[in-house]
Amino acid sequence: MSVRTRRSFLKSASATAAVLAVPTRYLLAESTGPVRVWSTFRDRRHVSAEPLTWKPAGEIAAEAIVLNPAATRQEVLGFGAAMTDSSCYVLSQLPDSERQSVLHDIFAPSEMAMNVCRTCIGASDYSRTCYSFDESDAPDPELKKFSIAHDKAYILPVLRESRKHNPDLFLFSSPWSPPNWMKPNKSMIGGAMRKTSFDPYARYFLKFLEGYKSEGVSIDAVTVQNETDAEQEGNMPACLWAQEQEMQFVAQNLGPALRTSGLGTKIWVLDHNYSLWGRAIDELSDPSAYEYIDGIAWHGYVGDPSAMSRVHEAFPAKPCYWTEGGPDISQPDYQTDFTKWAATFNGILNNWARSITSWNLALDEKGKPNIGPFSCGGVITIENGTHTITRSGQYWAFAHYTRHIRRGAKVIASNGLAPDPAHAPISHAAFINPDGTHVVTIANRGAEQRVQLVLGANALDIDLPADSVHTLEW
Repeated sequence: MSVRTRRSFLKSASATAAVLAVPTRYLLAESTGPVRVWSTFRDRRHVSAEPLTWKPAGEIAAEAIVLNPAATRQEVLGFGAAMTDSSCYVLSQLPDSERQSVLHDIFAPSEMAMNVCRTCIGASDYSRTCYSFDESDAPDPELKKFSIAHDKAYILPVLRESRKHNPDLFLFSSPWSPPNWMKPNKSMIGGAMRKTSFDPYARYFLKFLEGYKSEGVSIDAVTVQNETDAEQEGNMPACLWAQEQEMQFVAQNLGPALRTSGLGTKIWVLDHNYSLWGRAIDELSDPSAYEYIDGIAWHGYVGDPSAMSRVHEAFPAKPCYWTEGGPDISQPDYQTDFTKWAATFNGILNNWARSITSWNLALDEKGKPNIGPFSCGGVITIENGTHTITRSGQYWAFAHYTRHIRRGAKVIASNGLAPDPAHAPISHAAFINPDGTHVVTIANRGAEQRVQLVLGANALDIDLPADSVHTLEW
């Protein structure tokens, strides 16, 4: 037997074993009825295709996608994007009727149904100006100058309108820097955190949360710091936090303050790249910090999503949340990189993340407003003057998840874990919704090919054009 033939035989045998491992109740009950299909490729964008039909499985293909609904994994919280100062400003410049139309498309449960969004505690690199909620030239430990007045102009109104379109909108908030007087360099640009500021900073978080709640916008979770390990070379609002500092601040200041407040706001730590998975494990290894940490917030700019699985294996009770990553408007494939993003999302979801939140929801045609060094684009672009809406490739990738996967869905095993999308042309993720419907999303970054999907004793074939994304639902 040749090496190639033997390898194919072993793959087929493995797939067949996976089918036989599925409990009998799934062999009979889970693979009946038509399978609806939506596809994105070439000039098609999340277009309904011809339904597929389950048939008794004959020979199992070596590259089959074998589903096991009995092997449930994490519960899905949802999907969304960041409502930065810049995004809210761009949206606020639309006439009311146009803005409501955009927000309906993004948030309404009958449309894109985005439901996990990020806000900023003060300025980020995607703000019109650099500001905090306590602007003072001198230390203000009693927070006498604290004010959220800046956000009342357009951020809070847009957040309130968004929640009207989707009352189940989960909001989490991140600071890029504390007020300048809390840092040794006395600037929100770059620099590091100072331990003597921990107590007033915990109260700063509370005043932010209470101020937002009084404006009708409750915040469900906070991260201690956006990108704890990045000073950004003094190019934008940022703040370094030593690992020990973040642990101490959570355990001794922010955690107790939030618990006493009764606000119910969760704390997520790290809020940075996969490559820092060791830091996440160390922070969770401290019992005093572990007590107050709900989960780990992740970015995907450096490292591999399997880092989330490493942390999950060590601390399975602490969820993973993917909190930042977005398109680059300077790239020629800004509108067409849907398959890249779907493959990315599959890798994230197959490595225990409960949510995926992109970076800016909306920016203008130049990726503005922007006071930082990066060339990010919005999930959507709103052109100045004409208000023409351009939907990014990431938007169309999101459609294959947000329009089908509901909060409370469970990720299920599909050949165990999907292969790393960076090294395999086809990736996939599978789900069971709370109402019992099944969803499978498949991304093909390679050449056109036919793929077999196996569920229990039945199977179906689907043709995947080159560079395509497909959602199957039944």
